[in-house]
Amino acid sequence: MLDFDTLRIIWWVLLGILIIGFAIMDGFDFGVAILLPLITENEIERRIVLDTILPFWEGNQVWIILGAGAIFAAWPIVYAVTFSSFYYLILLLLLSMGISRPVSFKYRSKLPNHFWRRFWDGIVFFGGFVPAILFGILISNVITGFPFQFDHDLRLTVDSSWLDYLHPFSLWCAVTSLAMLIMHGGLYLAIKTNDPIRERAIAWSRTMALILIVLFAGGGLWIAFVLPGYSVSSPILINSFSNPLHKEVILDQGAWMNNYHTHPLTMLVPCLGLLGAALAFVTANWGNSKLAFFCSSLSIAGIIGTVGVSLFPFILPSSSDLASSLLVWDASSSQNTLFIMLIATVIFIPIILSYTSWVYYVLRGKVNKKRVEEDEKH
Repeated sequence: MLDFDTLRIIWWVLLGILIIGFAIMDGFDFGVAILLPLITENEIERRIVLDTILPFWEGNQVWIILGAGAIFAAWPIVYAVTFSSFYYLILLLLLSMGISRPVSFKYRSKLPNHFWRRFWDGIVFFGGFVPAILFGILISNVITGFPFQFDHDLRLTVDSSWLDYLHPFSLWCAVTSLAMLIMHGGLYLAIKTNDPIRERAIAWSRTMALILIVLFAGGGLWIAFVLPGYSVSSPILINSFSNPLHKEVILDQGAWMNNYHTHPLTMLVPCLGLLGAALAFVTANWGNSKLAFFCSSLSIAGIIGTVGVSLFPFILPSSSDLASSLLVWDASSSQNTLFIMLIATVIFIPIILSYTSWVYYVLRGKVNKKRVEEDEKH
């Protein structure tokens, strides 16, 4: 069996991969939903845009289910703190992403009435816009820390309201998340549609790519020079049982930059976020825009990876009781649990990836007016 500390690192990396996978695969769904009222001028165009994601959106949500399941099983303390602290934000996320969005997709085509379809188009937009904003807010509060603490019996107390999570940095991250997903969704539409929809989608994607570069770089400067970071001032027991109270944590200006100073190669991760967006801007019109979509995916991976690298070894810092902050080393399940889950992951993830690849291969090609009209006949 692998060492306990090795298993913890593996599951920290796997959690990051699952989050990145969700952002890339379901992210373009959100981007397309946001762009729906912005790049379409008539009913046929709206049907074309919707038909680009209708076969895929349900399958793409597998990634968030896997991510939530991984947190629940591999990081149960993280799961408890996150879902207790962000209860109302997560409830709103589920309402917009898991309830209103599927209902809007199903109900929109039930009646040909103009008002009916515009109403559900608005719900489609809501189901893309709100999650994009909420993900940025959630990530920002992980970076700044939020008020939770454990007593000596490891009973959790959360002393905050959902309004506490709205602050200037969270709004900055929300707009960054929005720009990132619009860029990604527009490039997906560039692959799946023809002009004039493709031309409008590319224009939005290129604009959002430039905005993303500015926002991501600005957020990095904000973290480096304005926001205090967290650092562990006591020895870390990397091979011990999970107990978040066996350490000392201090606030330190610029602490989130420590890993980049200690391991300079980690600077490649934020550079990937910036370079991917820049290349997406440059290559958006090349060929069928597949290269630009790949570059956009790299940018998303770099941006989310930057959060992980900056925080490590923290997973969830506490702003009210620094010692209660959760680390990779003190918030995981047992060694046996992590090992058994790793075996299951090695077996099932390739199956999921193979099936997903097959679905995208079968449904490849562009969506056009003729295809939409044929679908209406059936």
